[in-house]
Amino acid sequence: MTQLSFKLQRSRRKIEFSPRRVIIAGYTGRNQEEVRRHVDELAAHGIPAPAEIPTVFRTTLDRLTTAGEVEVIGGHSSGEAEVVLLVRGDRLWVAVGSDHTDRDLEKLNITASKQVCPKPVCAEVWRYADVRERWDGLVLRSWVGDKGREQLYQEGPMSAVLPPEELLGILRRRIGKLVDGAAIFTGTIPLIGGAFAPRPYFEAELFDPKTKRSLRCAYRVSRADAHPKFLS
Repeated sequence: MTQLSFKLQRSRRKIEFSPRRVIIAGYTGRNQEEVRRHVDELAAHGIPAPAEIPTVFRTTLDRLTTAGEVEVIGGHSSGEAEVVLLVRGDRLWVAVGSDHTDRDLEKLNITASKQVCPKPVCAEVWRYADVRERWDGLVLRSWVGDKGREQLYQEGPMSAVLPPEELLGILRRRIGKLVDGAAIFTGTIPLIGGAFAPRPYFEAELFDPKTKRSLRCAYRVSRADAHPKFLS
């Protein structure tokens, strides 16, 4: 069984979370015009439009990681900043992570493109109850680079994405009790400039303007198939 240890920010409390499943929700924007723009953005890269919005994907539990170094196969994968909800009964914690995806494979099989890549998530969390009243004002961002945060990649308020209660309601109507015990990636925001950037460094941040606090998920990507011994 996969077990991850999180720290409640500004607290000594540790939260041991054993996810029963990893759920990836896509096309979760509140503004349907923006959702369509994101669909068109992906279509420009050869990725077909979804049959249902929001879309729900699954990955295996071993994809979820708090590691700062991850491996991928090939040079065409990239991250996307997403809020991650950790659901345990009536308790709900908030993290930030990256739906790292193989963009070449995504053109052929979206589910497989998500499964072959790790799903990094930060090691600190907030209680959802503590930020519920100012949720829409939280800011989701990401950066990419070769050595660090060199290029702002995404930036927008959480008001652009379905609120947690609404998304959880949709998921419960579709998949019922499978929501309980899940780590749920709640959807991303558009890319600045609209182009994927498969760079070695990715950092996602969820920023609270009121408290000036952030949750951060930063990691470096290496190619398992690029090792000289592997190629020889």
